[in-house]
Amino acid sequence: MRASPVAALTLVSLMLAGCASAPNDPTLVMQTKKTPTEYADCVVPKLKEQALVPVVSQTQRSYRIVVVSKVAANNVLEAYKAQGGGKVFLYERHLLASSFTPSAFERTAQDCL
Repeated sequence: MRASPVAALTLVSLMLAGCASAPNDPTLVMQTKKTPTEYADCVVPKLKEQALVPVVSQTQRSYRIVVVSKVAANNVLEAYKAQGGGKVFLYERHLLASSFTPSAFERTAQDCL
């Protein structure tokens, strides 16, 4: 018995929808003694010095810094208030050729810890 094309298409669509809705794991998780405000105050000017354009959003407990990428998914830094300082989550897509060394975005994130 052959499966109908509609049933096969439905199954494939459901499988892909499950992949698309899966949470995105951070590339790097870091701890800092700085508050989220202090961390953002350090990172944003350094990103601007590198001709990157960070977009900053703020909540009561966190900062989200997004740098738009033209060739991959956006690079994101999230700094959350934590006991004794803050916790920083870095989300970055590396191009295959550049995955062996830290990017300027990652180096900046680490420099401000």
